[in-house]
Amino acid sequence: MKERVRSTTILGVVHKGEAVIGGDGQVTLGNTVMKHSSMKIRRLYNGKVLCGFAGSAADAFTLLTRFEEKLEQYRGNVSRSVVELATDWRTDKYLRRLEAMLAVVSEDKTFVVSGNGDVIEPDDNIIAIGSGGMYALAAAKMLVKYSDLSAEEVVKEALKTAAEICIYTNDNINTEKIEK
Repeated sequence: MKERVRSTTILGVVHKGEAVIGGDGQVTLGNTVMKHSSMKIRRLYNGKVLCGFAGSAADAFTLLTRFEEKLEQYRGNVSRSVVELATDWRTDKYLRRLEAMLAVVSEDKTFVVSGNGDVIEPDDNIIAIGSGGMYALAAAKMLVKYSDLSAEEVVKEALKTAAEICIYTNDNINTEKIEK
């Protein structure tokens, strides 16, 4: 039986003029924590785009490379780049087998990109992927709605909440913010 790697909670928020993405550091193989301090978020396109990944690390890095190429090809047009990446991912024989998801944050937009060809741009600019993603998403939505926290504070607090609930998420949190 193949062991399933569960390794991520990624949350992205655009709120109050800030664009932030964060992720926990835990990598789990089966019922064993293999690593506590993994970095699952990256700055792309000269720091103007933030990306987090969930799933197989090797697959995610392949997708990050392809996404960065799309950003260069379309001169930083994030909307076009995510659609083109999803199209390639869905139609390319090799890419179709990759098991990962990407969370993308630009200065004013958020996207979730999957291998099924999905490109989701939520109305509220809050995205989450990974094992504890829905816990972090719910917490972030409530923090945005009922608090005066900054986007970075929302991301940190929501990820801490997910870490308290999801056994595949820890509280070793990394965040990146787009500087304007």
